[in-house]
Amino acid sequence: MANSKANTANAKPATTARGQRAPKGVLWRLLRTLFEFYPVLLPVTLVCILINAIVSSAPTIFMQNVIALVDATYKTGDWSAVSGQILRFVAVLVSMYIVSLIAGAFYTQMMAIITQGSLKKMREKMFNHMQDLPIKYFDTNGHGDIMSYYTNDVDTLRQLISQSLPNMLTSGITLLTVFCIMMYYSAILGAIVVAGVICMVFAARFITSHSSKYFLRQQVTIAKAEAFMEEMMTGQKVIKVFCHEEQAKVDFDKVNGEIYFNARNGNRFANILMPLLGNIGNVMYVVVALVGGALMLSGAPNISISGMAFSISIVVPFLNMTKQFAGAIGQVSNQVNMVIMGLAGAHRIFALLDEEPETDEGYVTLVNAKENADGTLTECKERTNVWAWKHPHHDGTLTYTKLVGDVRFYDVNFGYTPEKTVLHNISLYAKPGQKVAFVGSTGAGKTTITNLINRFYDINDGKIRYDGININKIKKADLRHSLGIVLQDTNLFTGTVMENIRYGNLDACDEECIAAARLAGAHDFITRLPEGYNTRLPGNGADRAQGQRELLAIARAAVADPPVMIMDEATSSIDTRTEAIVQRGMDALMTGRTVFVIAHRLSTVRNSDAIMVLDHGRIIERGTHDDLLKLHGTYYQLYTGALELD
Repeated sequence: MANSKANTANAKPATTARGQRAPKGVLWRLLRTLFEFYPVLLPVTLVCILINAIVSSAPTIFMQNVIALVDATYKTGDWSAVSGQILRFVAVLVSMYIVSLIAGAFYTQMMAIITQGSLKKMREKMFNHMQDLPIKYFDTNGHGDIMSYYTNDVDTLRQLISQSLPNMLTSGITLLTVFCIMMYYSAILGAIVVAGVICMVFAARFITSHSSKYFLRQQVTIAKAEAFMEEMMTGQKVIKVFCHEEQAKVDFDKVNGEIYFNARNGNRFANILMPLLGNIGNVMYVVVALVGGALMLSGAPNISISGMAFSISIVVPFLNMTKQFAGAIGQVSNQVNMVIMGLAGAHRIFALLDEEPETDEGYVTLVNAKENADGTLTECKERTNVWAWKHPHHDGTLTYTKLVGDVRFYDVNFGYTPEKTVLHNISLYAKPGQKVAFVGSTGAGKTTITNLINRFYDINDGKIRYDGININKIKKADLRHSLGIVLQDTNLFTGTVMENIRYGNLDACDEECIAAARLAGAHDFITRLPEGYNTRLPGNGADRAQGQRELLAIARAAVADPPVMIMDEATSSIDTRTEAIVQRGMDALMTGRTVFVIAHRLSTVRNSDAIMVLDHGRIIERGTHDDLLKLHGTYYQLYTGALELD
């Protein structure tokens, strides 16, 4: 909640997505990405936009020709000679408009495909890349802020691709085409328009520099509001328990007020822009009319590429081009804020895609194997319930080591940051089938040790060996496939009970899932559910008791049938009666497996083969339950209640 209360006005303006200006290169990278997504369709669409923009400037040329023809005919009085030419002009113009209509209809339809398709592909790239990011990324970034990539930032990208870029491209082509026509007919009148455009550019630059600042701050506060709402929804029970509703309203009003303040000020400046540019365009129109009329009446020489003298056939079309030019400038200026916001969102998205993925230099893989009569192992494709580490060597030979679950730490040091070491000289071993327990106060390093076994984090110094193999040589996916984990924070997914259990092994049949539930002690309560194993659970199983959720998590680990199990506070939220049921299931689950147990309830670790007592990242005592009691040390004090686990 503290983050939600931060003052947006103090947000650091820099070349970041959260700053005041999108960094250089983001637009080009976005365009390259769009061309990668649609290498054929996008160029064709751009050609249609080009045709549509050029045709929109064509009436000026036809107007000049028709007026010149009518003016010349007016002097001769022979209208029959020009009627055919006028009809040809009209026919050509109608044909061009039909082509423009077809091109416009095509590009608007194609832009819908390109826009939504690009967003779909971008979301896929983000999500797929996010699956490859290390756990550290999710530990150091707020979930609400991560969600804003898929909502807030993608939405700004949608507006940029579907509206801002096509409009700016169309307006830019129109400006270039009209300017060339202006210079062809009259450089003098063109210079007046250029002077007016310079005034419009300075005015637009001044206003957009203020509005974009507030619009970007609006983006920041929207992301903060999303993070705040995610926090409030997650902690709703805590809010109710401590009667924090009124304070939550106050905090929300503060965040919501920041959105209002920035959106209001941004729109106040933005709403000034179009009327101001419109009036400058009107003044420019009047000046062109006055100067053009004066030059035409005075017979002043015309400086132009065409070499034509000032006449009504030049001045009248020029007035139309002046309006068109001013309108195009207004369209470009009107899109600047959306472009800035879109590029800010694109920069955040690219920053996510540039996050370093989890590295994996491992080359030892886990394979199915069968044991031969002489005790050797042979790799096979079918499932045999015997697993082996396939270890390629530099000389081209292969060796197979049976997966038995022998885990050993040798003088391991680790810190989440280089400045602070949290584990010091950890040495321990767990032989196949042994149960090793970790006890100690909060922050002593218990969970950190299990995170190192999974290689959620890599050690700074020392070695960890798994079945005699350096853990760094094992591919992370294969390593984690060999481990079963029941985390302290139970996570269930939207779906049926059966689907949540099968999450531990997607190849498991219904019978195997049910057997795992029986083993974990979850079968009885599942059969009492309205639809049994087909009962659907909402997000994270919110409608189930915490104890039931943990039983499902244990069943999910059981169906994976791994040789090594990690129980991180697996019974922390279960009542005494349920704990006895779960303990029986856990004992059955642990039989024949290497098990690491983290528990505050010392009753759950009494039968461990070895108990490690940790304090500030160091193992200060180790031994069996009886051995540690005889020492009358820290474990004894914890067990007898003389010392509390804080």
